[in-house]
Amino acid sequence: MFYLFMKRFIVGPLVTVFFRPWVKGIEHIPEAGGAILASNHLSVSDSIFLPVAVDRPVIFLAKSDYFNGKGLKGRITAWFFRMINQLPMDRSGGAASANSLGTGAQALVDGQLLGIYPEGTRSPDGRLYRGKLGVAKLALEAGVPVIPVAMIGTDKVQPIGKRVPNIRRVGMIIGEPLDFSRYAGMSEDRFVQRSVTDEIMYAIMRLSGQEYVDSYAATVKARLDAERREQQGKK
Repeated sequence: MFYLFMKRFIVGPLVTVFFRPWVKGIEHIPEAGGAILASNHLSVSDSIFLPVAVDRPVIFLAKSDYFNGKGLKGRITAWFFRMINQLPMDRSGGAASANSLGTGAQALVDGQLLGIYPEGTRSPDGRLYRGKLGVAKLALEAGVPVIPVAMIGTDKVQPIGKRVPNIRRVGMIIGEPLDFSRYAGMSEDRFVQRSVTDEIMYAIMRLSGQEYVDSYAATVKARLDAERREQQGKK
C-alpha cells in the first residue's frame, strides 16, 4: 500500500528527523477495531504528525478544497492528500456534508481509525472552539469509542498562511477512550449529539490546556476577516 510506503520510508523519517515529535498515551490507541481520533486543530500539518505517531493507518476527513484545486498545483495537492489517507469532507452542510460523514462512518464500520477535527477548521488564535455535531453522530452511528487527542505546538510549526514550516519540536497527548454506548439508538437526537460533542471537547481541553471558547471557530474567522477587510478599506 502506497500510504504505508510513504509513512514508513518518506514522511515518517522526515518528521522524526526535523520535528522530533513526542507522544504521550499511545497505549490508548486500540490494536484493532474502529475508533475516532478527535483532535484539536492548530495547523494543516496536524494531519501529518498524528498518523506518523500511530502504528495503525489513520484516515482523516479533510476539507474538500484540498481536492478541488485547479491546474498542476491543484492536482498535485489532491494526489498528495489522497496518498496520505485523506478523504474529502464537504463542509457546506445539508446532503453534501451528510454524504461525507457517511464515508467516514463506513470506514469506522470497516474497523479503521478515523481522524476528525470537531472544531471543523483550524483555530484562528490557538484557543479551543466549540465542536460541531458530526463527531458525535459518527461515534453514535458506528458504535465506536472516541479517543481525544491534543496537538501541542503545531501552530508554531506552521501558522495559518505559512507555507514553509518552521523546524521545531511538536507533541501529541492521546487520552483515554470515551465510551458513549449508553446512548445507543439515539444517534439522531440533537440534544444527545450536543452532549456527546461537549464531552469530547472537554476531554480535548483538559489534555491540551487550551482556553475554551463557546463559539464556532468558523464564525470567529469570518468576523476577523470582516474586521481585517474593514481596516484595509480605511487605509
